[in-house]
Amino acid sequence: MLIASYNAAGMGDVLVLLTAPKSEKTTSEQKGHVVRLLNEKQETIGFNILNASDHLATAEMDGQVHLDEAQVATLNAVLKQNGFEPELVADVAPKFVVGYVESAEPHPDSDHLQVTTTQIDGGETLQIVSGSPNMQAGIKVVVAKVGAMMPSGLIIWPGALRGVASNGMIVSGRELGLPNAPQQPGALILPDDYAEVGTPFDAKSPEAQALFQ
Repeated sequence: MLIASYNAAGMGDVLVLLTAPKSEKTTSEQKGHVVRLLNEKQETIGFNILNASDHLATAEMDGQVHLDEAQVATLNAVLKQNGFEPELVADVAPKFVVGYVESAEPHPDSDHLQVTTTQIDGGETLQIVSGSPNMQAGIKVVVAKVGAMMPSGLIIWPGALRGVASNGMIVSGRELGLPNAPQQPGALILPDDYAEVGTPFDAKSPEAQALFQ
């Protein structure tokens, strides 16, 4: 997994790379222009690439950055040049996809959560715990897969809600930043003919932007 972000206004010329969730006790180690981030077990959870514009074209970068294999190869070379193992692996799979809720069952330890089985791309199904009041079986939704970064900056990691594993998030139009989306809680339910299950979902596409028009 590789999640990249760049915010020149807020952090300067620094490319932030995350490969695992942040821990409560994160430490760092700097060599040259690279800062390695470690968890309490001294495992790598990411890197900060300083002076990122020396290595990548950053002029158009703002927020999450989708790195291709050539860019990741460049960053691995930067790691090696600065004394770190070149351990980055490109992750080009789409993180927001059209999903289909096959089943939605009450959570065993909550009166407002439901445990869904949701189909995504490649015929894969995920167990996703949802608190959306309109959650039900038989609907098309947008799934933020593990490794997705929401417009708010929230990163989706594997987790558990009240003891039940959840791998991904079924999102609302508001969470996706869609124009005129309802502000109250509730999953974005897509029209049946919107797109095939597993299709990448682009919140900036004309089709997505028109969902609440």
